[in-house]
Amino acid sequence: MPAPAVQSPEWWRDRLYTALCKRSKDTQRFDDYYECEHPLPFLHEKARDPFRRLLRMSRANYMELVVDALVGRLEVAGFQSDAAGDADKRAWGLWQDNNLDGGSQLCFLEAAVRGEAYLLVSPPTGRRKEFRITPEHPTQVITEAVPGEPGELAAALKLWLDDWTARLCCTLYLPERIYKFEAPEPKTGGSPQWVRRQVAGEEWGGRNALGEVPFGQLANRPRMLKPGASELRSVTGIQDRINKTIADRMMTQESAAFPQKWATGMEIPVDEQGQDIEPFDVAVNKILIAEEGTARFGQFAAADLSGYLKAKEADVQDIAAITSTPPHYLLGSMVNLSAEALKAAEAGLIHKIYTRRRFLEEGLERTMRLAGFGASSARIVWKSPEWRTEGELVDALVKMSTLGVPREVLWERWGATPQEIERWRLLSEDALSRAIGGDLAADYGPKPVPAGAPAEE
Repeated sequence: MPAPAVQSPEWWRDRLYTALCKRSKDTQRFDDYYECEHPLPFLHEKARDPFRRLLRMSRANYMELVVDALVGRLEVAGFQSDAAGDADKRAWGLWQDNNLDGGSQLCFLEAAVRGEAYLLVSPPTGRRKEFRITPEHPTQVITEAVPGEPGELAAALKLWLDDWTARLCCTLYLPERIYKFEAPEPKTGGSPQWVRRQVAGEEWGGRNALGEVPFGQLANRPRMLKPGASELRSVTGIQDRINKTIADRMMTQESAAFPQKWATGMEIPVDEQGQDIEPFDVAVNKILIAEEGTARFGQFAAADLSGYLKAKEADVQDIAAITSTPPHYLLGSMVNLSAEALKAAEAGLIHKIYTRRRFLEEGLERTMRLAGFGASSARIVWKSPEWRTEGELVDALVKMSTLGVPREVLWERWGATPQEIERWRLLSEDALSRAIGGDLAADYGPKPVPAGAPAEE
């Protein structure tokens, strides 16, 4: 079969399918580490079977902590723009209608683990009057940019296995057209035998109503000429070292951590078959007695496990340093940590969060632009990743107010969402209007009723 023409639908389909399969295979390792599916630590072949149970118990999943420490503080609070009207409110309504409070968290998690995630924007269809925005897994979607124009997408492919029909389906998105294909599920290593997938009521190769590739790409720490990368890329080897240290420690505990007794200068009794009989039943409530005058008793020193514990702690500290994860998150040690020390320990994580958010914002802003909210000044409002005491924060805001900072800005610094700020502003305006009208209850409380006077109705 001749090769398809460059930039034809079939050419794009095959090109993106190959790239998607390769990326999914390359990033599966990071997904396994996050899910605590680490490879078993290396042992000599003769020791693997007796200690297989201990090997399975030796996995301590620090990879999940590294990712969750980052993703747990990535939370969208709203949208803000200079546009007049209720554009921000409508944008937040669309966000809520598509359940993106949770959906965005899923995307941030997959981006941190596998390097990228996506949001698909679909135009209104049928009875639905608003755009649909759905989170997409990086093993099912891939995009490609126009050469020389990184922000302009040339094509995207969405791939999935239909469990009902056991057929492999894909949809190719080009700026002007959308093409749908299907194939029997290929055997391992085989190539799909694609045919056109016909959908009732749709023209094959139908028009793309958005006029753009309808995906927002959420990339984690991308580089120039390189795609997003996993947070775990640099530390899976350290995780393996930790698992090996734990396995060695557990085997030492099993065989040498308990003091072993010894006895000399005595004859070992035998049974009728000439087999040695265990002369003692050792227990905490038993006394060892021998009739021979030359008998001597003693015990070997127990194995020292402190070396294993120190090695593990050193490896965990390496993970903390490389990933900017606060050490007390991984080590569970918070002894005598002052507020200043705690803030200093989390400074690296906070800086990393701000850095990651810059690239995630680009994908989120593109998504909202595709959904009809395209103000160039629009920006994503995030919840603050910094944890401060209420008194500490309010004291700082009071000092800022003396500089003439508007109250809306102070509310935003306090952590209020755009929706809360709007509600508070309306309540303040309502209280002011009532005060101007002579109703001072908003500021001073209800007017007191003199003793014996009838209450006003």
